[in-house]
Amino acid sequence: MGMKRLLVAAAVAGLLTAGAVVSSAQADPARGAPGYRPAIAWGACDNSALQARHADCGYLAVPLDYAHPSGATIKLAVSRIRHSAAFQGVMLVNPGGPGGSGYALSALGEYVPDSAGAGYDWIGFDPRGVGASEPALTCDRTYHGYRRPPYVPATPAIETAWLTRTGAYAKACAAAGGALLDHLKTTDSARDLDSLRRALGADRINYYGFSYGTYLGQVYATLYPERVRRMVLDGNVDPGRVWYASNLDQDVAFERNIKIYFRWLARYDAVYHLGTSASAIEKLFYTTRAELTKRPAGGVIGPDELTDIFLQAGYYVFGWEEVASAFARWIADRDPTPLKTLYDQDNAEHDGDNGYAVYLGVQCTDVRWPRPWADWTTANWRVHRKAPFETWANAWYNAPCREWAGTPGKPVAVDGRQVPPILLLSETLDAATPFRGSLSVRERFPRSVLVEGVGGTTHAGSLFGEACVDGAIAAYLADGTLPKRVPGNRSDKRCPPIPQPDPAAPAARRGAEPGGLSRADLQQMIWR
Repeated sequence: MGMKRLLVAAAVAGLLTAGAVVSSAQADPARGAPGYRPAIAWGACDNSALQARHADCGYLAVPLDYAHPSGATIKLAVSRIRHSAAFQGVMLVNPGGPGGSGYALSALGEYVPDSAGAGYDWIGFDPRGVGASEPALTCDRTYHGYRRPPYVPATPAIETAWLTRTGAYAKACAAAGGALLDHLKTTDSARDLDSLRRALGADRINYYGFSYGTYLGQVYATLYPERVRRMVLDGNVDPGRVWYASNLDQDVAFERNIKIYFRWLARYDAVYHLGTSASAIEKLFYTTRAELTKRPAGGVIGPDELTDIFLQAGYYVFGWEEVASAFARWIADRDPTPLKTLYDQDNAEHDGDNGYAVYLGVQCTDVRWPRPWADWTTANWRVHRKAPFETWANAWYNAPCREWAGTPGKPVAVDGRQVPPILLLSETLDAATPFRGSLSVRERFPRSVLVEGVGGTTHAGSLFGEACVDGAIAAYLADGTLPKRVPGNRSDKRCPPIPQPDPAAPAARRGAEPGGLSRADLQQMIWR
């Protein structure tokens, strides 16, 4: 469902709602002149995690429309954690989405092994329209509540209800977004990256992008190849499939991954008591989903909410145990509380609707989506027949694009032939950004190297403790060393994946870091 779904810990949600000190660059009539360098007025940060790291925070004014650089401006919220070793330049970070807040991700550098991130100024920022940046786009804060129509349009009434609902959301965004909706494209954000580069006084940037952030990095590198020094792209978007086709690709990939999860549940029947075979658990899931259509758990957890909860297990192995325990509690005791808790955490991803609004603002205008509803129904029913788990959930998530007010553009023809060596990362069975996307990027960037977590299902899981993958990142950031590129259409280095959890083993313990931000918190911030 886009590159966006995640469980958000309460600590992280609190961190992201804290704003920067509002030292902002002022509008400057010279900003359209050749050689103009924008400025960030740095000040103290207004949240404890960044304060504990002695970060700087501020705002950068950028043109709303780069075709009119002396016109209206918007502001990007920016944070910086300075280098503590020999300086290697600035490292800009994007967590994905589109629509994810990267403001606190200046803390990412401390999780690179062997202090290999210490030579960089790590730059976190909220992209245009997001979070603490101004203006932040919000369309309808009630849209993601409970009691929605079932995702699968089994009757004309359900289909009509969803068409009415998604059309109304698009109209609400048109009213809320105004001129901003024409300027949320990936190309706009790529130009924002270059404005940040100039404001930071850097000739070249280093860049770390997760999920959708890989596509932003690809576009930036295509437009400004001479401005790239090092680049790490984790969970690669296929640039030839944006965005309608990529969402249909995801539906099939998530169907595969949810079946993998059902097999894992069957393996641990002694723990969860849900069934001893994947087929039995799959049947239980769909039977329960049908029952919840008639009588939602606790009055609020219906078929849509159950699908959304289980979807997390398709994205990554983090949280497999929590989803299993919550479902088992419902099956055994009819206790809806754990399911509701998980859904509420997942729904916090929208951060008051902002994340979803910007997700659509980018994807709906990067490229024109099909307008005739007949095209959507034909494609989604075809995919649904082989991938019923979340095809229609994904379709309705993106359906506002049919009536979106922003003017669509044309995708950049991603071309990395002039780009220095970069590092690509992916697990084999990543569903949000299927592995063939990483192979496509590897082909387009002939000096790139691809590291594969063989057989893994986790999306954008780097810097979470897998030594082989994280060691490759550390070597590259330390001195540019990369694994040798091998012939053929394949990965260049093969590593173990992030392992599936063992619920029979002692629970892993990950303590909070200074300022209350743990490695797990950072991982949960990555927009899948």
